[in-house]
Amino acid sequence: MKQILSIADQAGPFLQAARKSALLSQTALAHRLGISQSRMSAMELDPGSISLAQLLAMCSALNLEVVVQTRGRPGDDRGDTALTEPEW
Repeated sequence: MKQILSIADQAGPFLQAARKSALLSQTALAHRLGISQSRMSAMELDPGSISLAQLLAMCSALNLEVVVQTRGRPGDDRGDTALTEPEW
């Protein structure tokens, strides 16, 4: 699975889908991460509240990795030509 995330709000639905794809409930993933189910829910609903350490731990538990790369430019072979500014 490959997903490009450019704003924090995109992370919640992606992480939720990855959790469900792994056939894990919020409770099961929360247990693996050593957090409460309510915190797991909050992380999916408000991904802006996730620290980098929490994101990396969650990705590890879901067998995902984070890749940071230079954003594509118009005409690159990535297929997307729209450049967007991050929402700070």
